[in-house]
Amino acid sequence: MRTITWNSDLPAVEMIDQNKLPGEFSLLQQKTIEEVAQAIQNKTIQGTSAVALAAVYGLVLAGFGSKVTSLEGLKLDYQKAASMFKVIQPKTRLLPIAIETIMGFVRNFEGDPDQLRQGVLENAEALVQAELERNLSIAKMGAELINDGDRIIHHGSTGGLASIEHGTALGIIRYAWQQGKRVHVFVDESRPAMLGSRLGAWELEQAGIPYDIIAEGAAGYLMRSGKADKVLFGAERVAMNGDIANSLGTYMLSVAAYDTGIPAYCVFPSYMIDPNIPSGMEIMIENSDTADLLNTQIDGHRTAPESATAVNFAFDITPHRLISGLITEKGVFYPPFFRDLSLAAIKER
Repeated sequence: MRTITWNSDLPAVEMIDQNKLPGEFSLLQQKTIEEVAQAIQNKTIQGTSAVALAAVYGLVLAGFGSKVTSLEGLKLDYQKAASMFKVIQPKTRLLPIAIETIMGFVRNFEGDPDQLRQGVLENAEALVQAELERNLSIAKMGAELINDGDRIIHHGSTGGLASIEHGTALGIIRYAWQQGKRVHVFVDESRPAMLGSRLGAWELEQAGIPYDIIAEGAAGYLMRSGKADKVLFGAERVAMNGDIANSLGTYMLSVAAYDTGIPAYCVFPSYMIDPNIPSGMEIMIENSDTADLLNTQIDGHRTAPESATAVNFAFDITPHRLISGLITEKGVFYPPFFRDLSLAAIKER
């Protein structure tokens, strides 16, 4: 089941509406680039890789939806669409890389406009295929670290919904399960957007993997009482020294794992390594919509006073000293990380 697909018959970008999960499975058909952009902005589609690939298919849609007949006019329409998608999530890693890959092809193309449209589609499909292969390699690498009977604490949304099909940390768990390893997953809520209990748990259920949802603060108790064996989470950005930025709560989870001697693995494709960021100290933390905190309800009643204000950090920074290993498609990197990450980042450029 793919999170995003291209429907050539309509044409349209089809995507799973993540805002309706887990209660309702809905497949949306986005027929304009404005609809694709809106889907990214309102988190119908979310996850660094998924957003980037949605934008790539948005460029494909821009070409097939363009009414111009000249090559230069079509190139201009692609450029306008690229500029729009670049500002949606400008600080993510894959989105600008993927868009520039497409636009490099567009700028250098000479020939018939319809051939350009088809070429953009083929380049987009190649990017999707490359992401699938990266994720599958990650799953194979990481599954070697999973033992039969492992009890794994999982944080955030790291499965196919956040990517295209396999995912990263959850992809490892699913691959280990398919190998016959009987694992059990503790899915933390991943507040405030509840990415774990809404999306992570839904994906585990689809795969038939046993799980329990736990309160955000329960992970430390599970580790301290010997009820967990490993911790897995993803990354939004990785500094050259191995510090990571990831969804809120990763730092506290890593602290508890470090204190109890339980291995905590960060799982991500190597393009997440930013060669321009030496350490987590240089990663800027933005604020997210406070509605995630202030509009929460229980039995129809607000959990916060009407006059309350909030600060909702988009993510937190986890120092590399708290992480047992970094799992990528290029291999598993262990402390002190530095030299290996330098080589991985150079190869990715």
